[in-house]
Amino acid sequence: MAVAIYSRQSADKKDSISIEAQISLCKKECGMDNKFIIYTDKGYSGKNTDRPQFIKMMKDIKTGLIERVIVYRLDRLSRSITDFGHMWEELSRCHVSFTSVSEKFDTDTPAGRAMLYIIMVFAQLERETIAERVKDNYYERARHGTWLGGPAPFGFNTGRILSGGKSVPSLITNKEITAVEKIFQAYIKDGCSLGSIAKMLSEENISCGKRKKWDSTAVSRILRNPVYAMADIDIYIYYHNKGITNFANRIEEFDGTHSAQIIGKRDAATRKYSDFKDHIVSLTNFPGTVPSEIWLQCQHKLDRNRQLKNSGKGKNSWLTGLLKCAGCGYAVIVKKGYKGRLYLSCSGHYNLHACGIKEFMADIKEIENTVQESIEEILAQCQNGGIDEPVYNSLQKMELIKIEEKIRKLVGCIAESTEITTSYLNKEIEKLDTQRQYIINLAEAKQKNKKCKTSGIIFQNLDNTQKHQAAEAFIEKILVGTASIEIVWKA
Repeated sequence: MAVAIYSRQSADKKDSISIEAQISLCKKECGMDNKFIIYTDKGYSGKNTDRPQFIKMMKDIKTGLIERVIVYRLDRLSRSITDFGHMWEELSRCHVSFTSVSEKFDTDTPAGRAMLYIIMVFAQLERETIAERVKDNYYERARHGTWLGGPAPFGFNTGRILSGGKSVPSLITNKEITAVEKIFQAYIKDGCSLGSIAKMLSEENISCGKRKKWDSTAVSRILRNPVYAMADIDIYIYYHNKGITNFANRIEEFDGTHSAQIIGKRDAATRKYSDFKDHIVSLTNFPGTVPSEIWLQCQHKLDRNRQLKNSGKGKNSWLTGLLKCAGCGYAVIVKKGYKGRLYLSCSGHYNLHACGIKEFMADIKEIENTVQESIEEILAQCQNGGIDEPVYNSLQKMELIKIEEKIRKLVGCIAESTEITTSYLNKEIEKLDTQRQYIINLAEAKQKNKKCKTSGIIFQNLDNTQKHQAAEAFIEKILVGTASIEIVWKA
């Protein structure tokens, strides 16, 4: 094995030491009896390590030809502490010592190693400072709506637009955006599933980008992506309620003019944003495609169905989707076993190994009968007595529910808001309350002194789909225990 002598000189100057002088001093430092391999880079700067002889020396180190590296001065190797840190990691791995003649720096001695550790501390500081600057720049770009890189989502191409007199990265819609709109419009319909949409797109020979074919995962990723949404205050509130507290833009800026993007790490296994705690929502510099109301309807449907994979579309029971395990809270699935016998299975136990309940003694038909009797009692009360309150048509009911929900969410945002934002939120709440009172006044004027009555619904005559819809209207969930059930009614 040999000793490597490395010398570098960017330019011949009166006050700089020559290549020859560097080599001579290095030989004198380590003794003339050693075998030397000399590496010389003349005319190269020390700002980086992109130098031919330096690269050759590092290759020889990796192949085991070198046992020691010696230089006249540390800056002959590099003027970057970070580059030197990377080099030392390689020397250490290959068990190669290092000596600097001028600084009396020799890693074969305790003092030399101590000096090296000090340098490594500063190298770490430089790396962290650079990382912090990169992060700050990243989030500053996000605040201005710049597309932050990566493959363009389905329906978009990457491009650039003029913003503030500068050309900045953005996304530009392509012909595939019509398929995106079709996906959102289809999913909000009753009975439509991710799988049925994937099948529809495949049958229509719509390209799935880099994926070989459409599946539930591909459709779900599109539906979940806020880059398609016209991001307004409702979408701000949706993400706020999901646990996001970091928004790159003020709530007033969420006016539906632009779409949004989520900034943060995804789960490596599922590639999903499973935990929003440390994520940021930022408006983009390009418009959204899907109206906020439709996008949010899809999110709420996805949220309801997140534990209902492989549920058989409810073909075994009209209570599918409402049944939850009393032990772990995960979905209880109705499965068909030997000779067509129906039995209950906890997805938390068999799929996620997160529950100790292996089997349920309750029979699904008995549960259905119990739930049906309870709903029929409620319907009978409405028919026989009714409630002394105004009657709203379906559109009015839906509008009131939306308004009440918006008010509730806005009130929840006030506690974490600034004085300016609180003023804005209060104005929004006043507007919503005015709309709410207007609808109530209309209904009271039309239905004064009348009682609310049902239209003669006979529950037992409904088909399974209708029964499921009726049950969803009244029931939050049905908790199934080992030998009992509990119906949790909607407030």
